[in-house]
Amino acid sequence: MRQAGTYSGILSGGISGRTGPHLLPLARIKKIMKKSGDDVKMISGEAPIVFSKVCELFIEELTQRSWIVTMQGKRRTLNKEDVTSAVMATDVFDFLVNLVSDSANTVVDATPLETDTFKSP
Repeated sequence: MRQAGTYSGILSGGISGRTGPHLLPLARIKKIMKKSGDDVKMISGEAPIVFSKVCELFIEELTQRSWIVTMQGKRRTLNKEDVTSAVMATDVFDFLVNLVSDSANTVVDATPLETDTFKSP
């Protein structure tokens, strides 16, 4: 089996030795990838690992932006409406607007978020 190269910093870390270096289930990610289209037949072993890390980063970013909305509302519990507001206020998440606006039952505040609190990698 091929060993990970120096570029594979994403292979280190993880929750425990039992689950491996990834936080999301690779088998589930691979299954979703295969269901994405009839043309997808073969998937390299590295692709689900990269998708796992990308999903982790996406969830982290969306959660941080949603938490800012929660704190602006002077609350300590993140709600669905906070996620909706974060999506509506962030240009990067425009692809999710239809998804969250369909499920939102209330009017959300779509004012731009202050992103000064985020650290740049």
